[in-house]
Amino acid sequence: MNTEFIKQIIPLYADAALLTVRIGLTGIVLSVFVGIVCAVVRWWKIPVLRIIVRIYIELSRNTPLLIDLFFLYFALPRMGIKLSSEQCGIIGLTFLGGSYMAETFRSALETVGRTQLESGMCIGLNKMQLVRYIVLPQALAVSVPGLCANCIFMLKETSVFSAVALADLMYIAKDLIGLYYRTQETLFVLVIAYFIILLPVSLLGYFLERRLRYGQFGA
Repeated sequence: MNTEFIKQIIPLYADAALLTVRIGLTGIVLSVFVGIVCAVVRWWKIPVLRIIVRIYIELSRNTPLLIDLFFLYFALPRMGIKLSSEQCGIIGLTFLGGSYMAETFRSALETVGRTQLESGMCIGLNKMQLVRYIVLPQALAVSVPGLCANCIFMLKETSVFSAVALADLMYIAKDLIGLYYRTQETLFVLVIAYFIILLPVSLLGYFLERRLRYGQFGA
């Protein structure tokens, strides 16, 4: 293990890690939004939109992210739509993550008791108010474990972005291996980089789950 080589490549990994985190967090935020919308549509059984959402979820969950990225990066330019590598990464990650978030939130919505909805309607709440004040707060609390698992999954999926020339962690690792043939040191730093990125997400999820479970945010 060449420690001098490791010291030299750490700055490259740091820049790549920032790019990976930026794209990953952007994709996660957009996926949460898409997931909530799709989950509410399916939960309320909205005609037509429910079918569209179902098709999207099945298409997204049954196609690899790598194929989605290839379509965005190589196929769309032939149709006159040219996207940057970063845009392809964000769109592809959102397309994939939105379906998983939707199923997580939908399962959480199903846990809200019917009596609570009926009580809300009795005091004059409309559908949007029921969702905002009664359903979503409870569903979000229940969905925390699945939400955190999806976030970790999506951050790990960023490792395929190198296929569309995005200089993420995996791209830098493959580039360094090809240039210097220092596979051991390169992969060691790669593993540490992903560990540093993912461990805080895992710990945050554990903390939120415990707090929400016992209702002790004010403790």
